[in-house]
Amino acid sequence: VQLQASGGGLVQAGGSLRLSCAASGRTFSSYVMGWFRQAPGKEREFVAGISGRGGSTYHADSVKGRFTISRDNAKSTVYMQMNSLKPEDTAVYYCAAKYNGVGVFRTPRAYDYWGQGTQVTVSS
Repeated sequence: VQLQASGGGLVQAGGSLRLSCAASGRTFSSYVMGWFRQAPGKEREFVAGISGRGGSTYHADSVKGRFTISRDNAKSTVYMQMNSLKPEDTAVYYCAAKYNGVGVFRTPRAYDYWGQGTQVTVSS
């Protein structure tokens, strides 16, 4: 599967962005999807994940209540709505896909495919 992330940009603290990740290839519902982020000098960290049919989601504590992951399998796209953005949310955001997984996965090595990343910059 190929993943194309978009929607990043520059926003002031307190603002909102919606990231999208469009997939091509096999049946999209066969993939567990995740969003990760990596700030300069830091390791890649899990942000949110969603099961193949969307019935299960998990958000990192750092974004819980502010970010929401969702998916539209008819459009082969996963989204992440990001509200109340903070400067510490600044990072490159990556979408990732795991084929034939059950549930949600929070470690990068669990995923099989990665998108190219989209930059999110939050100014104070």
